[in-house]
Amino acid sequence: MSKMKTKKIATKRFRITKNGKVMHRVQGARHIRRTKSKSRQRRQDRPAEITTTRFARVIRNFFSH
Repeated sequence: MSKMKTKKIATKRFRITKNGKVMHRVQGARHIRRTKSKSRQRRQDRPAEITTTRFARVIRNFFSH
């Protein structure tokens, strides 16, 4: 049986840390930045953790192959 392929769409959008956390880019960080405060822009520039355990488990399965 051949090896399962990694879901390429997941590699572009998510990253798994060394400790197993699933990180993603914050939405709304690209356009219309002048109406957002500087602290909000800094917060959106950093990757955020996916805290929903069930959703994170599904994404981790995309990378496990």
